[in-house]
Amino acid sequence: MRLYIAVLCLGLPVAASLAQAPAASANAWQTSETLGAVDLSGLSPVQKRAVLKLVREQDCSCLCGMKVAECIVKDPNCAYSKQLAAIAVQGVKDGKSPVEISKLMDSSPKAHRPKLLEDPVSIPVDSSPVKGPIDARITIVEFSDFECPYCSLAVKEVYTVMAAYPNDMKLIFKQFPLSMHPNAPLAAAASLAAKEQGKFWELHDLMFANFRKISRDNILVWAKQIGLDMERFKNDLASTKYQAIVQKDVADGEAVGVYGTPAFFINGKHYNGSVTMESLKPILDAELKGAKSPVAKSSKR
Repeated sequence: MRLYIAVLCLGLPVAASLAQAPAASANAWQTSETLGAVDLSGLSPVQKRAVLKLVREQDCSCLCGMKVAECIVKDPNCAYSKQLAAIAVQGVKDGKSPVEISKLMDSSPKAHRPKLLEDPVSIPVDSSPVKGPIDARITIVEFSDFECPYCSLAVKEVYTVMAAYPNDMKLIFKQFPLSMHPNAPLAAAASLAAKEQGKFWELHDLMFANFRKISRDNILVWAKQIGLDMERFKNDLASTKYQAIVQKDVADGEAVGVYGTPAFFINGKHYNGSVTMESLKPILDAELKGAKSPVAKSSKR
């Protein structure tokens, strides 16, 4: 389980601090790619964009009435804004969701939090594995990593939700192996090799059920268990034929703001909430009332 921590900030009195602020462009904080003394150097470009989005939307806890990024630019002596930005940086590095990071940053009941559903985006899915009816009215696109513990936990929850909407929901899987997981690229390639033999979801389920045990030897055991042509599977796994597919999935994810896993898009809208029936049901029911998916249909399994 992930831990939410209440944040208490200490710093200079607001009035004294603001009096020392240097002149700055009124809107510089909305476009600046830096955050004063806050270190962003260890972030990837996608992670950096995620941090900047958070601090541009989150209220500063010093009660100045500004957003965190605005306070950093206009009041460089404010300790509150710098600490909140540091929390955002660490949260993004840890792969936490925007809602989780916002809760960590949140020290005011009126502070802004990311929307539960972001604005819709277009995600290429033409060759991605699909589970569920092709003509389903709800499309869930998942960016996932086979060694990610949170992705493993999400599998059962997603299947439970799909079982409640058997005719109205389909799941599309996109690869997003994280650099912190050394065997994730191998698992991604294995899943695609299994897909070529029509057994993607079978290997998908086995690898997530045993995500702590992923290795080449164990993958071969699981592949044999689900009845794959082992000679063909071994040859495919030893090749580099799937690298471009995985890299394309990662690029597709980064293009729509994915920096951690699992990341879910409901009819093209990035979902920032918990993956549970209780949390998803009102959203899915609302989608069924007429929302159209901006995600292209896929006929490949």
